Amino acid sequence: MSDDESYELLGFDNVLLPVGDLGEAVDFYERAGFAVTYRFDEAGIALLRVGGETPGVLLRQEDALGHRPPPWACPRLWLEVPDARAAALRLASAGITPLEGPASAATGWTVEIADPWGNVLGFTDYSKRPELGRA
Repeated sequence: MSDDESYELLGFDNVLLPVGDLGEAVDFYERAGFAVTYRFDEAGIALLRVGGETPGVLLRQEDALGHRPPPWACPRLWLEVPDARAAALRLASAGITPLEGPASAATGWTVEIADPWGNVLGFTDYSKRPELGRA
């Protein structure tokens, strides 16, 4: 095996998001439409399913992490949805106020939310460029 082959990026494993309280975080993300695949309270972790893929969003409790209001500089995790405008309505009905959007983008529509610890998630669709989205 060459050095290039041993360093090939194969895909995502999990995306880790730090949270201050695991129970509160699981409640927030379930309201946002995520399903819990695995929860291990003793270790302070919960894995959320994203579509049919094995990797997911891993919540990890960080005891010293408190709530923080937007705006802030941070990475953003965006997920594909069939209809971002419908996602925005569903999020609002679950009591989650969007940070931004729904907004028109080159490929479709987007909406962003933040959890109580400042993690930003975006939901985007490919309604204007369906050939780029998942089939």
